[in-house]
Amino acid sequence: MRLSVDGHEVYAYTGTRPVDPAAPAIVFVHGAANDHSVWALQSRYFAHHGHGVLAVDLPGHGRSGGPALASVEAIGDWIARLLDSAGLARATLVGHSLGSLTALSCAARHPARVAAIALVGPAVPMPVSEALLAAAKADDHLAYELINGWSVSAGKQLGGNTVPGMWLLGGTIRLMERTPPGVLHTDLAACNDWQGGLAAAAAVRCPSLVVLGARDLMAPPRGAKDLIGALAGVEIVNLPDCGHAMMAEQPDAVLDALRAFLRSA
Repeated sequence: MRLSVDGHEVYAYTGTRPVDPAAPAIVFVHGAANDHSVWALQSRYFAHHGHGVLAVDLPGHGRSGGPALASVEAIGDWIARLLDSAGLARATLVGHSLGSLTALSCAARHPARVAAIALVGPAVPMPVSEALLAAAKADDHLAYELINGWSVSAGKQLGGNTVPGMWLLGGTIRLMERTPPGVLHTDLAACNDWQGGLAAAAAVRCPSLVVLGARDLMAPPRGAKDLIGALAGVEIVNLPDCGHAMMAEQPDAVLDALRAFLRSA
């Protein structure tokens, strides 16, 4: 699906189904240097089970035009304008990593537009190491290697893909390599700079879900402790033996968590 937001073309995968404004809507938001494809299983499932789905490419990512947005608040506000462009009054927001922060921000700043939030691999705050920021700023391939080394759990870096014969770590690196120069640094800086996460969480009134990977080194579960404490009525799902790249490592478990949450939200 092609939409226009702020004068730029935006791509959103709809799970091969038209988006019915009368159906409950879900917007899937990817993380740093990723695109809509990380939500392939989850977005397609919900599109074929009664939901309108937009798995979006953020500005400057994937097939979407425009510059990458430089702050979590800017992306959160952009999501509200995306809903306007799609003709959707409100939606559940499902975000991973940077996407989880933007979903949180959007829910706090635009409460009437957000029915529920699911935060996959969040941390508040979400600090980024100086070495990683420097590598990303220099467009050094080391940045991709560091992120994926910290994001894919050790037992799945050489095997463990749910699709036989496919290299999980190689796939996640190749996805990042498609990102235009400078975008990864913009994304990581937005994560690192955002200090409003706990205030945003305290302002959220919709149902919320937090999904954590027990072996996540990129956003360790302990980094979500204060966030969980600030959210009212939050549900928590812990995925054992799973790193930060949860939709790649344990796609079915992520889907199951979302299905259970949306049944009760």
